[in-house]
Amino acid sequence: MSGLVRAAWRLGAAAARGRAGRALSNAAAGGAESGGAEGGSGGGGSGSREAVERLVRAHPVVVFMKGSPAQPLCGFSNAVVQILRLHGVEDYRAHDVLQDPDLRQGIKDYSNWPTIPQVYLNGEFVGGCDILLQMHQNGDLVEELKKLGIRSALLDAEKDQDKK
Repeated sequence: MSGLVRAAWRLGAAAARGRAGRALSNAAAGGAESGGAEGGSGGGGSGSREAVERLVRAHPVVVFMKGSPAQPLCGFSNAVVQILRLHGVEDYRAHDVLQDPDLRQGIKDYSNWPTIPQVYLNGEFVGGCDILLQMHQNGDLVEELKKLGIRSALLDAEKDQDKK
């Protein structure tokens, strides 16, 4: 494992312990952070299965978290944001479940997963912070992002490091 990848892994591990650095760009912070704005029409309230499914499928990368990418309000949500940042994933939808109690319960019911944050790739539930961290550490996240047409920034960083 190259020194840069090792350093990125350490940063990811630090993020999981709630000591991560700066937030993502405004591109990640934009979009429907509250989650409730898109879920109110048609199939019931923001926490209905139909509303949650629309949110999950609205973008290739979707995160349900506490707070926003610019200001995560729990260490686990912060860790997810930092892991995505390490991989250069800035274009994703983040939904703040603290702004909408119906969405908060609805996403838990939808995934049958009791905790927040929750990460979805291409409409499929991946897991929470622990699963994303594990995928980051073992390289699976790079492969999953590649399936979405997203090249992990860690690949470019490792290639640059090898040139030195």
